[in-house]
Amino acid sequence: MKKKMKNHENAGHYNKNRSVENIENTTNQGKNNGEESLEPVIGVSTEHASEVLNVDVTSSDKVLDDVRVIEEKLAEMQDRYIRLSAEFDNYRKRTLREKMDLSKYAGENLLLGIIPLMDDFERALKHIETDSDYVALKDGIEIIYGKFSDFLKQNGVKEIDSLNSSFNVDLHEAVAKVHVDDPDKKGKVVDIVQKGYFLQDKVLRFAKVIVGE
Repeated sequence: MKKKMKNHENAGHYNKNRSVENIENTTNQGKNNGEESLEPVIGVSTEHASEVLNVDVTSSDKVLDDVRVIEEKLAEMQDRYIRLSAEFDNYRKRTLREKMDLSKYAGENLLLGIIPLMDDFERALKHIETDSDYVALKDGIEIIYGKFSDFLKQNGVKEIDSLNSSFNVDLHEAVAKVHVDDPDKKGKVVDIVQKGYFLQDKVLRFAKVIVGE
């Protein structure tokens, strides 16, 4: 019995010595490599800690780069907006000026076409004072009338054909009604007081007519 207890104590002493030797060997190995282990303190190796720090620094640099890119794009968009705003303002002013000029000089081409007819009328008036040939004067006036009629047609103005047509409130303005014996003329235009005209397909002026009843 005593021999067994002595063997047990010797075994415990041997195990204790082996544990101390293992700890000393591990410590000496770390010192020999010039490093101090962080595992007993924080449970993280030095190599792993460096990797964590490197990831953080890289992520921070990437965020700064992203912010810098966004700021550049924002500045570019602001510059583009300012340019577009200035161009639109210039366009608006130019369009407004063109509209004012258009309303002011809208009849320019029309008047340029009428002026030559005025020249013809002035020459006809001079001939009236000095020429007693009424036939030639009549021919001259008919020529001027023909020119003026052609000018109106070229600008889309044409006469409303009203005589002997049925009265139409969309084309005619009745100024009087007269009794007619012919039943076919009842409700129709029997005389024209003032001619009416179309401008393209629109009534430019209603014809003033006399209607039979």
